Amino acid sequence: MDNKEEKKSEHDFVVKSTSASSCSKNNSGKSTLKTILISLTSGIVGASLVLGLCLYVPNIRTLLDSDSSDSSTKKSVSKIFTSEGAVNTGIDLSEYSDTAISVANKVLPSVVGIEVTFSISANYHTFLTQDSSTSTATGSGVIISEDGYILTNNHIVDASSSSSSYYTVSDAKKVVIYLYDEDEPIDAEIVGTDSVTDLAILKIDRDGLTPATIGDSDSVQVGEFAMAIGNPLDMRSTVTSGIISGLNREIEDENGTMYTLIQTDAAINSGNSGGALVNADGELIGINTLKMSGTGIEGMGFAIPINSTLDITEQLISTGKVSRPYIGISGINVTETYSQYYNLPIGVYVAELQKDGPAKDSDLEVGDVIIEFNGEKIESMSQLNKEKNKCKIGDEITLKVSRNGEELEIKITLIETP
Repeated sequence: MDNKEEKKSEHDFVVKSTSASSCSKNNSGKSTLKTILISLTSGIVGASLVLGLCLYVPNIRTLLDSDSSDSSTKKSVSKIFTSEGAVNTGIDLSEYSDTAISVANKVLPSVVGIEVTFSISANYHTFLTQDSSTSTATGSGVIISEDGYILTNNHIVDASSSSSSYYTVSDAKKVVIYLYDEDEPIDAEIVGTDSVTDLAILKIDRDGLTPATIGDSDSVQVGEFAMAIGNPLDMRSTVTSGIISGLNREIEDENGTMYTLIQTDAAINSGNSGGALVNADGELIGINTLKMSGTGIEGMGFAIPINSTLDITEQLISTGKVSRPYIGISGINVTETYSQYYNLPIGVYVAELQKDGPAKDSDLEVGDVIIEFNGEKIESMSQLNKEKNKCKIGDEITLKVSRNGEELEIKITLIETP
């Protein structure tokens, strides 16, 4: 009995000792000190929790930074909260402007104006025409060497691209160049032209020029910054900017020549041809060559990728021409409509074998329809030429043709184009 009462007394003491209200008057000093310590500790813990949230939760940290930042030292990168709570960063427009200014200052000295004078002769005399007169064409070019070599478009200097049934345009009588920040024209020589790629090389007698920095058009991405520099409508040293709108665009000109081009929405107008398309580093990634025009069309310009010009440029400078492999045929595209009407496969109908071509000495015959070139499906002459131009002079190619419903393979060794 006594033992049970003793245990109960010990139990009551433990419970009371854990209760703040059980403190006696003699312990009031210790109680006050304890209360202060508890409050101080709680404050430290609370401050640590808030600081931890600010440091490890991006949204709160961003708000804290923005509130404490001085308005006179605004950051160029703005942070925007999305509905999902993520943080997107956007570049301040002042950075875009600085980029454009820097690129323009770097590239403008490398872009020239071109003026070409042609003689025009009427094919027959009428009261509306004179027997002969002159005409002027303008365009742009890009300096590619310190000693005066200039890359431009062939159609600026090539008379054949302007002739018609009504008149004949002679070869260029005179070509002059206008350098950046110089008003006096400089006589230029046509070193070489190539109608297949629409490229030409000019040369002026001048040293110490600023050549463009050649970029890598194979690394260009859709959406990246692009700037076009040239001389549209006789407005010299005009700069327009935009983005890369598309890559590897297959565009056919009025002569039926197919080009693989870079598309941009940087404004390109008459006179921009032959000018520079550059990236955000001021590197040359293309030669502006044409634009889409017409009702409902806006912001569709095209440039020749600079990587595709490098070999052509070397050949034009060294030999004045481009050596290409030659099959020696004239062909007609067998479209889907023709295919159904004439019961022929889609491909290229062989209309003629050139007398000095390798096809003349092969088993190829007029009336054959070429459907494959070295295993690649062929549906048009432009596609056939594109595959042919990937080959070298002296290469043996294999054409698959359809003849009277039977498919045959024919070997031809390519020669240099006469």
